Amino acid sequence: TQLREEGREKTLTGSHVSLTTGSQETSCFPELRTYHFPFPFTCRDLIGSGRDRKPNALVQVAVIDPREQYLVSHACTEIVEGSRDPLFLTGVTFPPEYPASPETLVKLTVYDVRDKARDNVSKPLSSSFLGSATFSVSDLLRSKDDQLTLNLRSSDGVLAVGTVLVSRVNMGEMEEGDMDHITADVQQAQKCTLVCESSQGTLNDKDNSPLTVFKNPVCKVYKFQTVDSKWMLVREQMEECTLSFSIPRQLLHLYIQEDMRRIQELRDLGELSPHWDNLRKEVIGRYGQVIAAYQETLAELNKITGPSFKPSCSKAQRYLEFIPINLHTQRMRVMCPRQTDAFYDVITVGAPAAHFQGFKGGGLQRLLSRHEAEKKSTAYQCIYYSPEHTAKAQEVLHSVGHLQPLISGLADQLLQAAQQHSMAGLREALKTLAGKTEQFVHALKDELVKSALLALHARGQQGQSPPQNPGHSPGQEDGQTPLKRQDSIPCHKEYDEEEWDRVWADVAKSLNCVIAMVDKLQEQEPINNNQEQPIPKQVLADVITSHNPEGDWREQLCPLVVRLKECVAEVVVRARRAMTFVLLQEAACSIPQGLFLKQRRDVVFSQALAALACGFVMRLYAGMEDKGFLRQLHLVGLVAQFESLLSTYSEEIGMLEDMEVGISDLHRVAFKITQAKTDDPCDLQPVVIGRRDHYTVEVPLPRLAFQTLPHEIKEGKALQVYPVLFNVGINEQQTIADRFGDISLQERINQRNFEILDSYYKSLSDKVPSECLPCFQTQTDLKDLLGTLGQNVVTKKRKNVEILWLAGTICRRLNGIRFTSCKSAKDRTSMSVTLEQCALLRDEHQLNKDYFTRALDCMRREGCRIENVQKNIKCRKYAFNMLQLMAFPKIYRPPEGTYGKVDS
Repeated sequence: TQLREEGREKTLTGSHVSLTTGSQETSCFPELRTYHFPFPFTCRDLIGSGRDRKPNALVQVAVIDPREQYLVSHACTEIVEGSRDPLFLTGVTFPPEYPASPETLVKLTVYDVRDKARDNVSKPLSSSFLGSATFSVSDLLRSKDDQLTLNLRSSDGVLAVGTVLVSRVNMGEMEEGDMDHITADVQQAQKCTLVCESSQGTLNDKDNSPLTVFKNPVCKVYKFQTVDSKWMLVREQMEECTLSFSIPRQLLHLYIQEDMRRIQELRDLGELSPHWDNLRKEVIGRYGQVIAAYQETLAELNKITGPSFKPSCSKAQRYLEFIPINLHTQRMRVMCPRQTDAFYDVITVGAPAAHFQGFKGGGLQRLLSRHEAEKKSTAYQCIYYSPEHTAKAQEVLHSVGHLQPLISGLADQLLQAAQQHSMAGLREALKTLAGKTEQFVHALKDELVKSALLALHARGQQGQSPPQNPGHSPGQEDGQTPLKRQDSIPCHKEYDEEEWDRVWADVAKSLNCVIAMVDKLQEQEPINNNQEQPIPKQVLADVITSHNPEGDWREQLCPLVVRLKECVAEVVVRARRAMTFVLLQEAACSIPQGLFLKQRRDVVFSQALAALACGFVMRLYAGMEDKGFLRQLHLVGLVAQFESLLSTYSEEIGMLEDMEVGISDLHRVAFKITQAKTDDPCDLQPVVIGRRDHYTVEVPLPRLAFQTLPHEIKEGKALQVYPVLFNVGINEQQTIADRFGDISLQERINQRNFEILDSYYKSLSDKVPSECLPCFQTQTDLKDLLGTLGQNVVTKKRKNVEILWLAGTICRRLNGIRFTSCKSAKDRTSMSVTLEQCALLRDEHQLNKDYFTRALDCMRREGCRIENVQKNIKCRKYAFNMLQLMAFPKIYRPPEGTYGKVDS
């Protein structure tokens, strides 16, 4: 049958290198299950396009579906220069959309390349055809010793221009002789790394990967030689994460709900003086604009279908500003003979920053500091409350919303137990009710609430605008001692402060009455119910005026319980108005800049939280069978270490200032593991709940997995995460900053986060035995590593990338979550991830030193990271030029032919 070769070339983002064969009813191999195995190539006796010239060989791979009868080009090997007998690093792939059957044909075309430049998976532009060969999957499966030797034919099909050897390698069968047939005829000087691709993983894949969260895998497989001349199998797997979009969508919904509640609370303040009422209207108007913008963004996000990541070229799009840039997971799995498989995970993501809003005035850290100073000096129209006070106000409002319904529900349970004449139930309900009421009192009886109530009363009573003196507190009577601005909380002695104390006394009195009545009922229980008993507490008579002791228990308790609920409600109304007034002051002092900064902070936090949730889920699934890890998780929590390669110059310093605040804000996040309602994918998606000052991410697990967790986790204990950020700029802009600019931001970030990391380690050492931590071949003590890191963060050294290496090593030793970032998580991030992977192979798996540079170049040229570049910009080139790379540390430079001027 004549084949139709399509003119189009299909670029398959994320095509992996494995051969997949399926068992079908019409198959001539009915006994075969699905296989995933890579096959490498070796050519022999190639005849170049020039008479005496050795060719620069490249093999283009195409898939021919015999049912559809057309050919699609989708993969290429790397170029092996100046060899008639090249051993190629790269194998072939059948992508997921082309499931291979035994009848599937593979066409190999060999070219002699003159120009290395290649923008996609097709052959280079400047190349000469040498020859081609075709084989079927069934040919390879039937072949002796899993090898096929094919003659390469010229274009007329007559002249033989060499041979190609195709070998089948079964992943997971790590015998020492696996690679013997591949390298037996290759001279020692020609030893090369084998790299293959895999689209679906392997049948014996033991990775604990939640398929509901991670998708579109890209996998590359390599074989490297160890120092003892054995072979290790290394697999890279990169995936997108659905949380890139689902977490920001949930956050936007929560932002909108929170701001709408704030508007309602401001309206519930009641009547205010004209000045304060105008301020309230202005604040409500600004909140309305924010809500409308968020609703519009959420509506646009809900329309998006397709890939689960935001490409780097879309980083400044308005409707995507809440989405993290280029968020991917990457796992390296190492399989060695007679050793347990090892996994190394990293999350790659663009620096959380407000790209759409820009960096003309700097980033969040600088903008927030400047704004806070301006509020103190110019906000004479309102009472200045510090960030600590506004945070406390938000906490009180949350406590009000949480505890009041709890107390009301417990009071109803008490009445139900009384109706059932259950003294045990009555005592149990009373104990819980008393505990929650005590918690309620502790949360709300705060000096800030009292002072804010006094200030609110003054603002409601005064008809005039506040004085214009910034050093004089608004509403202050003449003759009073002037209050300093930084003291912030005004005092108003002319208002009866006993009013607030009376409210609290009523709560305590009502609770005491309930307790006294329960005690009385217990005393009556073994005695004749008709016998009247004296009331043990005098305060009871002050509240109970008409109850009949001879009646039902519920009838005797009901008036007391109702009174308690009324007193609690009165406190709640006053406290809510007071705290809302505090937040009104903060918003009024901040208009309009404060709300703009809040929006910017929302954007940055959304990106950071999506990345953190992705990392937490990946780390949780990887450690489900590790009892030491699970013990550490609930006793102390996990460290989340963010590595940043941003420079401290120009726009990137603004990105770093955004990122610093966004990562720091993650300390307001806790995680909670729940049991999923069903195993349906929709029920296994993480859920975000909470408000801006504290969020909880609930991670559902299937029932069987959930049952294996420690009791504390199953009971819903909040799991803490400790975010730390270390930054070292490595590009040409950092060279300028080092020599002529200011690097104090980077130094301060590294020193501050080292202190957090050191504190975490001390807490971990106190609560968790060292046996819970993972074992590594390198025996350097963690304490020594931390000491070395501490020395490096205070050492004045340009581009001290050892800080990043040490921080990453410590994170892995602490069972932590690793993140790597640059502007777009595409170019510098790729250099860092591949370097870390090869360093782990060298230090933990005895990678032969002669293979280190080759392995590094191979991963950068043909591995998952170049596929990431292709996914983002549709071009297989890192966005570097020669001048930029001269400023890079040498070990961070990509191999020749893999970089160029491209849009990033």
